[in-house]
Amino acid sequence: MNPEVLIIGCGFLGEAAAELFSARGKRVLGLVRGADSMAALAGRSFETATCDVTDPSSVEALSPRLRNVPLAVYAVSSGRGGAETYAAVYREGLRRVINDWNPGRVIFVGSTSVYGQTDGSWVTEKSPTLPDRETGRILLEAEQIALDSGGSIARLSGIYGPGRSVLLKKFLSGEALLEEGGHRWINQIHRDDAAAALARLADPDVAAGIYNVTDDTPATQRQVYEWMAGFLGKPLPPEGSADLNRKRGWTSKRISNALMRTTGWSPAYTSYRDALPRLLSAIQPDSSE
Repeated sequence: MNPEVLIIGCGFLGEAAAELFSARGKRVLGLVRGADSMAALAGRSFETATCDVTDPSSVEALSPRLRNVPLAVYAVSSGRGGAETYAAVYREGLRRVINDWNPGRVIFVGSTSVYGQTDGSWVTEKSPTLPDRETGRILLEAEQIALDSGGSIARLSGIYGPGRSVLLKKFLSGEALLEEGGHRWINQIHRDDAAAALARLADPDVAAGIYNVTDDTPATQRQVYEWMAGFLGKPLPPEGSADLNRKRGWTSKRISNALMRTTGWSPAYTSYRDALPRLLSAIQPDSSE
């Protein structure tokens, strides 16, 4: 049977979203790039297949089955690639999927890194998007492709969850630094709350558009490490210089989730501090906003 929900990029977030849609009775197909990734999803509640969105022939091969799929969640990852990879995976891959498969509705999983604010101000979906990295500008171009198709954009802040938290990993390994005193504002979202947001945006009663997906509690870097230090009974990290070469740019802003909340969604983990008790096992590298 043809799927009702297509998850393009069934990784850390995509897998959780696929499981959630499946638990709600939807026929779900999760797409991954290679056979190893597909093998890792063996035994899940949803079907999987391989597809490389950067390869026209790979996308075309699935067209007979996926053309006019009701919902496509575009949750791909660039890995550690730069601007060229971003363009191929996010922008051109999305354009190819929309042109070849003509999904009824698209949800593009983007990033709050498209906001370039550095002054600690509150940011909403109406705030200027002036990223200082080419990767951020490519994400904006991909967003426009999704919007032009009538789709929605989920701008995620730094995602963390079971086994994945770059900040906690750095703290435990002794690599953490309070950059310039630790006053930079950080915004995060738990993977399960992000998956729930995608499911909410899929509801036809929710207007298409741009939505920030983040928890209720922006925190400074110092506050985050103070939570960890207090919980673990360890000292704060030392102070150091700012890392201005972060993959998605150096910013300091507080992201508002007020619009996303109007849809009826609310985060189970209202702050990173709430999730700490469940984050202390199987820590592995992650990409943070």
